[in-house]
Amino acid sequence: MDKSGANKAAVDELNKEKTKDNDIIIRQNKSLNNLIEQDHRHVKRRTHPMLGFKNFRRAQTVLAGIELVCMLRKGQYRQKEGGPISPAAFFYQLAE
Repeated sequence: MDKSGANKAAVDELNKEKTKDNDIIIRQNKSLNNLIEQDHRHVKRRTHPMLGFKNFRRAQTVLAGIELVCMLRKGQYRQKEGGPISPAAFFYQLAE
């Protein structure tokens, strides 16, 4: 969250309604945003050369595919039975 006055005022207003244990704490740290940006760099690298998407459905499909390939590379996608699967094995299964 950036340091704009509107954001701080909104969080302060929400904190008035909450108990002290449930207060919203703003963590403004540059490295927290860097983690998010690093995760999106694969998407940016693929979509930057494109001139844009003609409609929302195509953008949704392409972005879902890019995210799936990244998850496969990281080993975050698992099949119902077994462990992580390689991107090549996953696409061979799709082709069968």
